[in-house]
Amino acid sequence: MNVSARIQQMWLAGLLLASLGLPALRAAQDTTAQTGTAVYYSDKMNGKAVSLKGETYDKNALTAATHKGFPLGSKVRVTNLSNNKSVTVKVNDRMNPKSKAVIDLSRKAAEEIDIVHSGHAKVKIELTESK
Repeated sequence: MNVSARIQQMWLAGLLLASLGLPALRAAQDTTAQTGTAVYYSDKMNGKAVSLKGETYDKNALTAATHKGFPLGSKVRVTNLSNNKSVTVKVNDRMNPKSKAVIDLSRKAAEEIDIVHSGHAKVKIELTESK
């Protein structure tokens, strides 16, 4: 599936949720810290242009997509609240505003905090360096 088709699917899913009258599933736009669910990019996206900053997704890089609460190019520390493992990642992309997750990690970052097996985890995200 190409990036355009993935974006279109995500957009349509958001419209469907909105039409059902479900509340907005987005994180508060706090610019210093957030708590919520982390997920990670599919390996199928490796090498594809997905970043708003013109970068291609590298599953071995420590990068992430977030909502608008954290500036592109900034660094955030992501702590898995179930095991206290943390990783610092560079924000290089934006998530679909309708996503119920607060951060979408690269595979490497997901491995660092042990969420690859489950696919998601409750995390705390803290801004460490702003651009």
